[in-house]
Amino acid sequence: MHDKNSPRRFGIVGGLGALGAADVFFKLVKALPARSGQQQPELIFEQRPFREDDEPGTISASQNGRKLYVFEMLRQFEARKVDAVILPCFLSHTFLDELKTEIRLPVIDIMLALHRHLVHRHARVRKLGILTSDYVRGKGLFERYFPTAQWDLVYPQATVQRECVMAAIYGADGIKAGQLQGRSVERLAAACADLVEQGAELIVPGFAEVPIVNDALLERGFPVLDTNQIYARHAVSQDALPDRRPFKIGVVGGVGPAATVDFVAKIVRNTEARRDQEHVKLVVEQNPQIPDRTEHLIGDGPDPTIALYSTCKKLEAADADIIAIPCNTAHAFVERIQPYLSIPVVNMLDETVEHIRRRFGGDTLVGLLATSGTVGSGVYHAAAKKAELRLLVPDDAHQALVMNAIYGPKGAKAGFTEGECVGELRHALASLAERGAEVLILGCTELPLLLTADQAYVVQGRTVAVLDPTEILAKRCVALSGRN
Repeated sequence: MHDKNSPRRFGIVGGLGALGAADVFFKLVKALPARSGQQQPELIFEQRPFREDDEPGTISASQNGRKLYVFEMLRQFEARKVDAVILPCFLSHTFLDELKTEIRLPVIDIMLALHRHLVHRHARVRKLGILTSDYVRGKGLFERYFPTAQWDLVYPQATVQRECVMAAIYGADGIKAGQLQGRSVERLAAACADLVEQGAELIVPGFAEVPIVNDALLERGFPVLDTNQIYARHAVSQDALPDRRPFKIGVVGGVGPAATVDFVAKIVRNTEARRDQEHVKLVVEQNPQIPDRTEHLIGDGPDPTIALYSTCKKLEAADADIIAIPCNTAHAFVERIQPYLSIPVVNMLDETVEHIRRRFGGDTLVGLLATSGTVGSGVYHAAAKKAELRLLVPDDAHQALVMNAIYGPKGAKAGFTEGECVGELRHALASLAERGAEVLILGCTELPLLLTADQAYVVQGRTVAVLDPTEILAKRCVALSGRN
């Protein structure tokens, strides 16, 4: 959350109606609290050439160019570390939801500003006259914020809308053409008169251009709100910043590739969603070229630290909120890179042992089936010790079976999920069970491809629970996203 005592940085999107945006900028400066020096909020007004139709507000006008223009402007503001963006364009607010899903940067909602103003300043008003474009009306923008259960919205009659409202804004002698007196004002006055005749108690402009000539309309007795001023004042208020964009999970992929696909499937499976749009956003950096973690930990293989860090930084740059690494052995390197990341790596090992402690108790004897690199690194031993659990690993002969089930010519990394690799893993499992293990961790992300986890196995009359850390990690990531 933004510190209310520190100065803010606002980005203002210009170019979508030069005069309207300039009017909002002017009123924003007037609305800012009187502060001196470095406490004065910073304003960045950006306006670039933007090609649009002569009448972009017509019902059939394409907004594709406008959408891409606004999106690129928001990306640039994001790179410049502004706190929030002011978007003085009602047409653009018809697709604000599309922007929110792709941009982290908050866009201050002009319609929310109007809604709050009317609720607090005009609580008894029920009939609103709306001056806006055919396009905005067709999209039902005002109806979304002013439902008919509370407000009665009236629009100019069709002829008045065409000959007065649209002409006053987009005509050759209209406001967009710089004509702020004469026929443009007369046409808007005629539209206001039409709305008053229909019973409008207040007139709400849905153009950023109308407030520029507000004084002329007020002098004629029309109750027209200055929506630009309302928007500017709302923008500088402490409660103006909207919710951030949807949560995104970053996944370090390729360690190994099949395990990555399996992990993503678990994210999807553990998300409560009734339609596509309710699933969690994911970004996967599939990098199978990350050097083998086990070869480095138990031999003289290349160090994967830089490759893992580089992959995490790409996820960070892609706006991930958290990072998941569906590879147990890679967690031996997490402590090296976490201090240099701005977002957390959700530690699969810590989540697994904590799950065991909660579900089975602190006196549980836990067996570990993992690569020799994971076993030798001691990362699971450290996590188990922190959770006050006892950890048991295979003897040398059975550890060799585990490694062959993973790395052998007919092992999981070679694409095999049936046959001798499954048999070898079962022998190792049975050995740990015979030595007293009550819970077994499938501590390599390839192993759940060979053995069904989250169920009990009976070995010589002993029941052993088998757990999949990637399933536990997936559930934790979904929980952090708020989608569980």
